[in-house]
Parts: sequence; C-alpha cells; structure tokens
Amino acid sequence: MQSAQSHDVFTVSQLNQRARQLLEISFNSVKVEGEISNLSRPASGHWYFTLKDAGAQVRCAMFRSRTAQLRFQPKEGDQIVVRGKVSLYENRGDYQLIVDAMKPAGEGALQQAFIQLKQKLGAEGLFAQEAKKPIPSHPSRVAVITSPTGAAVHDILTVLKRRFPAIEVDIYPVQVQGAEAAGQIVQAIYQANNDQRADVIIVGRGGGSMEDLWCFNDEQLARTIFQCPMPIISAVGHEVDFTIADFVADQRAATPSAAAELISPDKNHYLQAFENIEQKLLNSIQQRIQQHQWRLQTASKGLQHPGDKLLQMNQRLDMLDIRLQQAQKQTLLGYKQKLLILNQKLQGQNPKEKLEHAALAVQRLQQRLMQSTHHLLEKKSEQLKLNMQLLHAVSPLNTLGRGYAILQSPEGGVIQDSKQVSAGDKLTARLNKGQLQLEVIDNKS
Repeated sequence: MQSAQSHDVFTVSQLNQRARQLLEISFNSVKVEGEISNLSRPASGHWYFTLKDAGAQVRCAMFRSRTAQLRFQPKEGDQIVVRGKVSLYENRGDYQLIVDAMKPAGEGALQQAFIQLKQKLGAEGLFAQEAKKPIPSHPSRVAVITSPTGAAVHDILTVLKRRFPAIEVDIYPVQVQGAEAAGQIVQAIYQANNDQRADVIIVGRGGGSMEDLWCFNDEQLARTIFQCPMPIISAVGHEVDFTIADFVADQRAATPSAAAELISPDKNHYLQAFENIEQKLLNSIQQRIQQHQWRLQTASKGLQHPGDKLLQMNQRLDMLDIRLQQAQKQTLLGYKQKLLILNQKLQGQNPKEKLEHAALAVQRLQQRLMQSTHHLLEKKSEQLKLNMQLLHAVSPLNTLGRGYAILQSPEGGVIQDSKQVSAGDKLTARLNKGQLQLEVIDNKS
C-alpha cells in the first residue's frame, strides 16, 4: 500500500511538467480574442502581455521570430485575435498562451498596418504638399517602372502613342506583386534617377486586391519616392485604390492610363495651334511683301539715274584728289623745315669734335698714369732694398759667414739640444760654404 502511494507523489517540477504536456496536447492550436494590457517589449525582441476580457485574463508570450512577421504594431487597449498553444511556465507554475500569430479584431491586419504607416509617415511630413515637386507639363522622356508584361505598361504606351508620340519611354521592368517587388521598385527608382535620361517617373500597376497592391505600401519605397530628386507619379490600381505610394508621390494618378494622360499634351491641340501659327505666318508674310512693294514703288520714283550719280561721284573724286595733293605739299614743306632745324642742331653736336676732345683727355690721363706708375715703382724699389738689408742682418746664412755651422738631422730638422741625438747618429753640418757629414761619438748632456 505504501509502495503504491509513493508512486502517486509528484515533485513540483514533475507536476508542472506533466501539466504543461497535458495543456500543450489538449490545446495545441487555439484562437482567442481579447484586449491587450501590460504589453512589454524587452530588448530580446520577445513580447509579453496579458489578454483579457470582462471576466478573466491570461498571460501571453510571443517570441521574436513571430513578432518580426507582424505587419502592424499592437498597443495597449487594442482588441486582437491571437492564435497559439496553451502551455505552462514550469518555473513559476504560470498558465500562459504561446502566441504564433496576431491580427486586429474586426479589422484586417493589412488595413491596420496601412493606417499605422500612413499616420507615421504623415507625422514626419512625407505627405506635405509643399514638399512635392512639380510635374513637367511637356516632358521629352518618361521612365515607367512597372511589370513589362502587365496591362499598365500597355495602357501607358497606348495613351502616349495616341496623344503625343514624340514622348520617348524608358521601361524599367520590375515585379509589382510579392515579397521582392518593393525592393525591385526601389532599385529601379535609383537607377532611373542615376541615368538622368527622363524628365519624370511613373510608378504603378493595374488593379488588384489589397494583398496584390501591398508592395506599394512599403515604408522603404515611400521614403525612396520622397527623397528622389526626379518628380514621381504614382499610378497604382484603379481609381478607388489608395496606397502609401499615392500619398508620398509628387502626383497621384487614378490609373496608369490617367498618368499617361497627365504628362502628355494632346497632339490635336498642337496640330491646331500649328495650323493657326502657319496661317498667321502666311498673313504676316503677305503683309510684309505688300509693304515692301509699296516702299519699292515709292523709292523708284525718286531714284536717280546711275549716269548722273557717276558724274557726281567723279566730281567729288576730283575734289578729293586736289585736297590730297595740297595736303601732301603742306606735309612735305613741314618735313623740310623740321629737317633743316635738326641739321643745324646736329652740326652743333658734331661727334668729330667730341672725339677730338676725348682723345686729348685720354692722352693727358695716360701721361699722368705713366708718371704716377714710375714714381710708385721707384718708391717700392727703395723699400725693397731696405727690407733686404734688414732681412740679411737677421739671416742665419749671415751667421754662417762668421764661422758658425747648422746641425741637421737626416730628416732635415735643426739640432738645438744635445738630447735630440744619440751616439752613432748621422748628422749634417751646414757651413757658409758646403756641408759636412758627421757621426755622433758621444752625447754628454
């Protein structure tokens, strides 16, 4: 009896573990609707909150791998529907709901996400009218970012061909539906802006469900449209469809065809205008021709005969010739007078006389130089003789003449002290006349 009872006793950990297993098996996937309270978002990325109604509440946990997939941001007081499994937090014995999915109650998750993103970007000023760039009324080239096989590109090309075929079109093919569509559209906008070929960009596609058009509600795409230096027209879906791209673009067109209508003038208006201008030009030319004809007729009545005109010109030429000859004579006379004056001045400045004066001055200077040189040489000669006498008086050679000798070592050094030599050294004695080779026999200091 005691052995059987011992097997029915659980530890707390075992009890909580068995309870968790039973709950997860029995409530593996349930949907629960309630109001969010005590919402906590720690740095780990996991969410913890309480789901409650009027009579009860349950703890909930939603891990980061699931929160990252939500398309809206829940907040305190939101009424939501969650899907998950019932479990037990064994460490505390708390009953909780592990949430796998979440959506707003009564309103679709996409619509809620759309509203939240619209409010966020609107508060940042991305929809402000003053930030929108003007759309050129007569673009020469347009960049179309859409699916190359969809109805949108066909509608745009058809409208442009009908209204104004001169507008050139660059098509940037992208996906307009699915997970990769928003990123491709962003890259196409960057590429069109870097190419700097078009005057305006059209971004769009044909109609569809909210899920089909969802890539045009992407936040990165909205910011790229806002920051693009080139004006952008959003033409997404039908007239009743609205996306975030429509609000942030510089201009919204109800449909792709409407976008093409917006940027293309009607060629018929231009043709009519050209016809009006042509008619005005023809009328103006006709009036100018008539005016010139009348002026020609008037001028022809007062036109002088060419022969008379030539006689007058000949007479005027003769008068000018006479005046030219007189002017030449006066000029030559003036030059002669100036030449005479210059000749007189030149005679007074005859270089021959100046050269003669200069030669005499040079001759006098040469004589003075020779005299000074001779006097200086005599003075220096006397000084040299005196110096030689003084030098001879102190010369050692003069001492040799009195019977003295100079002893020198083999190296040529003068012996002044007996300590400089030793017995057996060879010395040279320099006399007044000649030299003697000596050997030291003894050295007595």
